[in-house]
Amino acid sequence: MKRPTLAVLLAGTLLLAGCGAQVEGGGTAARTVTVKRCGEDVQYTTPRRAVAYEGGSADKLFALGLTEHVHGYVMPPANPPVTESPWAAEYAKVKLLSDDLLNRELVVDAKADFVVAGWRSGFSDQRGITPEILDGLKIQSFMHTESCFNYPGHPERVAPFEALYTDLERLGKIFGVEDRARTLIDGYRKRVEAVRAQAPAGDPAPVFLYDSGTDKPFTAGSQVPPTDIIRFAGGRNVFGDLDARWGEVTWEAVVEAKPEVIIILDYGDKPAAEKIRFLKEFPTTSKLPAVVNDRFYVLDYNEGISGPRNIDGLEGFAKYLRELPA
Repeated sequence: MKRPTLAVLLAGTLLLAGCGAQVEGGGTAARTVTVKRCGEDVQYTTPRRAVAYEGGSADKLFALGLTEHVHGYVMPPANPPVTESPWAAEYAKVKLLSDDLLNRELVVDAKADFVVAGWRSGFSDQRGITPEILDGLKIQSFMHTESCFNYPGHPERVAPFEALYTDLERLGKIFGVEDRARTLIDGYRKRVEAVRAQAPAGDPAPVFLYDSGTDKPFTAGSQVPPTDIIRFAGGRNVFGDLDARWGEVTWEAVVEAKPEVIIILDYGDKPAAEKIRFLKEFPTTSKLPAVVNDRFYVLDYNEGISGPRNIDGLEGFAKYLRELPA
């Protein structure tokens, strides 16, 4: 049997190397690095078949230029169509694995080597898919830092926008694209500072975010991006002291807070216009200052969950707030 020549072997090696996205420095071999997953130090090798849950996870990977490392994504119905994303072209290059919730069988069937999601936002002990379970299956996982504040055993509390930067930095290290991550983070920080420099003078306007709910409203607590969006734009989340990501409050508490602006989180099968109509027609809320003055701002779902589009959400809301009549 004729042995392959050295030239043939080298050509094959180069061809295989060309199939994967190169990390910075030109290397394609698997690297091993230690990076925090919430408050826990975890060893990672460079992922090749990443699975992302929801738009925020996929957007972070795409923004870092990691499309070739992404096998597919899971996009539950609440998410707006990926065709509306700034990274629509990247979504088109990978697989839609499911339009339902993340689960262990899906990840195993996809032969995933890396899963990106949030604690209790993708990862769930009730549904049997947690970082610990995936560790046992030799599947790497990464959690959004903003979801880590109540992660059992290894909590980590970081303000939402800082958590976005932390995720990009950590993902950059895992995939060997640290310079790319730094460039992104620097750009986002500059955009945020530009917004903060233009914030309206005077007392911050009280702002209520309405997610959903009729018997009780579901709103944004201290641990999700809308609280930073509101604050950096020059407002104040009236439930910013709620120690949660998202949670139920009472209509009585909303009335007592007297919000002057209401943010409508737009997602799912209930259009923002329907939510606004409900608030205008519901006797308990119809006399709120924001409702009386028709001060509603619609925030896209993917601008409200942890991801690069948080910066777009901030710029849009800040512009709205600046242009309100004094």
